[in-house]
Amino acid sequence: MRFDVLTLFPELFEPFLRNGVTRRAYDSRQVDVRLWQLRDFADDNYRRVDDRPYGGGPGMVMLVEPLERALAAVQADQPERLPVIHFSPAGAPMTQSRVRQLAAGPGAVLLCGRYEGIDHRFISRHVDEEISLGDFVLSGGELPALALLDAVTRLQPGVLNDAASHQQDSFSDGLLDCPHYSRPEKLGDEPADAVPEVLMSGHHGRIARWRREQQLLVTARRRPDLIAAARAAGQLSATDERWLRENAL
Repeated sequence: MRFDVLTLFPELFEPFLRNGVTRRAYDSRQVDVRLWQLRDFADDNYRRVDDRPYGGGPGMVMLVEPLERALAAVQADQPERLPVIHFSPAGAPMTQSRVRQLAAGPGAVLLCGRYEGIDHRFISRHVDEEISLGDFVLSGGELPALALLDAVTRLQPGVLNDAASHQQDSFSDGLLDCPHYSRPEKLGDEPADAVPEVLMSGHHGRIARWRREQQLLVTARRRPDLIAAARAAGQLSATDERWLRENAL
């Protein structure tokens, strides 16, 4: 798959692409990330890509024409036209479900805005989807683009050392993940300092049920909206519902 990133700060991506477990996918171009410096498509000596907003107000607005020249160059280089994603607080929240869909697709053009925003005419003409990381504001779209790249890349075959790792992630089945433990067996004298006994029992059925119950408990306490969504989608069994009634609510 391929991602073309339109950005004023391609240098922000370089360390990310060279480190961590996902690096192998970028090195091999299993996930082909191409960085495009927007200033290369400005038409003046100052490489200007922004100007003052009509109507007044603070900040600067990214201009349509350099963006259109950049996008045209990207699309001329692509074997097939990829969807254009813009990162914006007005976008739909990025969810694991949407990440899985993107991970199964051919890739996208990632548009990283800066300043006060992008001239809306470019968005109306060219953007296929707007995505938000949440109800807060960042200085630009580079961090959301990095988050999307990481989330999508780790789902590609062979990227994680254990192929089952992402199958146990939070949201993989609509719920939050259960707690995890490793050595040492005890850290102190309090009950909470010890690894739960069931995890050392070797009984796979009991361990699986404990993990499911912990998922339900954590999700019910911290994200009851996810419990409601899982219930509406038919993802909770009768055993799940009974356990919730008796323990979590």
